[in-house]
Amino acid sequence: MRTFEGKRTIDGLIVTVDGRPLPERYDVKRFTTWGFEWTYEGDSPQQLALAILVEQLGDNERAIRLSEPFMRKVVANLDNDWTLTGSDVESAAKEIESAH
Repeated sequence: MRTFEGKRTIDGLIVTVDGRPLPERYDVKRFTTWGFEWTYEGDSPQQLALAILVEQLGDNERAIRLSEPFMRKVVANLDNDWTLTGSDVESAAKEIESAH
């Protein structure tokens, strides 16, 4: 089970999956050049949404399709420091898909 974590530190934002840095996944789609963000809706939070979805779902096209609604539903509502499990990500993705 994957664990995604984000923290705001004095040195900036840190986002990991299972303790290693989570790649921005600009190779899949670039929403921003500013890296990750969360707690609001925008391009940097959508980049984080995409990276989490690509890592968990392993399906680039599905991750791109879900990145905006996942950003609005999950990423924009995260606290300054947060943890998501792989099952949290899967559940949110299924909820989004069943609503459309």
